Amino acid sequence: MDQNLGYEKHDDSNKHTENRRNGHSKKTIRSEYGDITLEVPRDRDGEFEPLIVKKHQKSVAGIEEQILLLYAKGVSTREIQDHLQRLYGIEVSPTLISNVTNKIMPLIKEWQNRPLPNIYAVVFMDAIHFNVRQDGQITKKAAYISVGIDLEGRKDVLGIWIGEHESAKFWLNVLNELKNRGVQDILIICVDKPAIRSLKCKSASYIKFVIRFDMFQDIKKITAGLKQIYTASTEEAALEELNLFETAWGEKYPLIVRSWRQNWAEIATFFKYPPEIRKIIYTTNTIESYHRQLRKVTKSKSIFPSDEALLKMLYLATQDVLRKWTGRVQNWGLILLQFSVFFPEKVKPHLK
Repeated sequence: MDQNLGYEKHDDSNKHTENRRNGHSKKTIRSEYGDITLEVPRDRDGEFEPLIVKKHQKSVAGIEEQILLLYAKGVSTREIQDHLQRLYGIEVSPTLISNVTNKIMPLIKEWQNRPLPNIYAVVFMDAIHFNVRQDGQITKKAAYISVGIDLEGRKDVLGIWIGEHESAKFWLNVLNELKNRGVQDILIICVDKPAIRSLKCKSASYIKFVIRFDMFQDIKKITAGLKQIYTASTEEAALEELNLFETAWGEKYPLIVRSWRQNWAEIATFFKYPPEIRKIIYTTNTIESYHRQLRKVTKSKSIFPSDEALLKMLYLATQDVLRKWTGRVQNWGLILLQFSVFFPEKVKPHLK
């Protein structure tokens, strides 16, 4: 009403209209939780149009969908209660909200078991860790996540699995599940080194290094130096950049240099690919941006009450992300042609 009239109640100094407030009218509407009586504000000229419950609207069915939408955005149970109370005057309990969100569990099971294409160009596998309550104690759980890019250049989240902790054995179970759902081949797989050793596959790997407290003052320079290594045009040029990095930082941060030296055989794998393919591998923009979206909605939850609660929120947030993944990877036509050079027998049958 303030927006409609252009001034707040009792604020005559900003009043530039002859129209004014004219009390309230009562209106009874239907909802999933019974009839609700609303007090609808009125204006003297009858120009006010309510935005949420429209004129002549008799039902506000769909509150469950609103609960799921808010839950997907990381809104806490208490905030959902407050939102529905303010918006509709509806009192909902935490149990009711939990029961509403539980209705998506069959959808999660169906999504998690859906058939998949028989071949993917690139698959990323990574895990995010969360605190979950289990048997009265707080336990660190890993949410295993797999993101794939198919031969059409389209991204998809292949699944989410909750495990005790990140391990190569669990990743092997994930790959077996993907195989059972129809995946027969993956051209390039990006996953942590321990998992690669367990899977015994030729894969493009990437190194994770822990940022210690004493590294923050140099972190921008360190990451800039490392970028010069993995964006080099050839393996020889990359080794030269690694030598330069060691000269600059080897004495202060020997563990970083040692990690790159020890893992060079795996790191060098992607130097055989052209820049367009390598960019998909080394930037991992797909999985990192996806992780940011998940972190955005889960940051308000320091502890999840159960594995199921964590899975529900991750699934709903994922569906929100997937709605935005509508286009193909940039320059996919060129990238696919390059894949056909390295994997001719696997890719060419799919070229149109």
